[in-house]
Amino acid sequence: MNAAADLSILSLITRATLVVQLVMVLLLLVSLGSWTAIFSKGFAIRRTRAETNEFERKFWGGSDLASLYEAASNPRRKTGALERIFESGMSEFLKLRDRASAAGDRSALLDGARRAMRAAYQREMDVLESRLAFLASAGSVSPYIGLFGTVWGIMHAFRSLSNVAQATLAQVAPGIAEALVATAIGLFAAIPAVVAYNRFSHDIDRLAIRFESFMEEFSNILQRQAARP
Repeated sequence: MNAAADLSILSLITRATLVVQLVMVLLLLVSLGSWTAIFSKGFAIRRTRAETNEFERKFWGGSDLASLYEAASNPRRKTGALERIFESGMSEFLKLRDRASAAGDRSALLDGARRAMRAAYQREMDVLESRLAFLASAGSVSPYIGLFGTVWGIMHAFRSLSNVAQATLAQVAPGIAEALVATAIGLFAAIPAVVAYNRFSHDIDRLAIRFESFMEEFSNILQRQAARP
């Protein structure tokens, strides 16, 4: 077998020690999980952004609150994150309106609507931020797991030369190359996870700002509604 064949990636993986092979398998599983999370989270954020744009267009386009609430509270209809926040606040506002009117306490009415929207907002953010912790962990830990495999492989390569009278580069190179494959796989798992985590964190922060701005503006609308006789 020639040197090029001996140093092929597949040959290096199959000839690696058991510990290094287990490290490679673990990193491949982490990489597979990262890419699954990347695609699912990317589609989820894109869908949430589109649903938010659509609801904001309807809300600020002149639609009345009653029709928007009726559509948002329809169980047969799929709603977006911002629409669910609106539905929670409007539902609480309507439940408390008659009671607040009788007691003359407008502040309790608005506080209840804000708390309902804040709770719905937190639920939506929890859904959006799911799997981000996994991407962060994969991005930070994978290089170290790969480095562990590399160190172990290099130690094994040098131990195998302990009984050799004169070590040459040709004797050391295959063992070191096998070990370095683990580091390469670790970087392959880590880099996409880090890039995706930073991108998704930015996108989710932008959506969170839009949700919070809507809640403030909608609270002002509810305040004017509550002031009406």
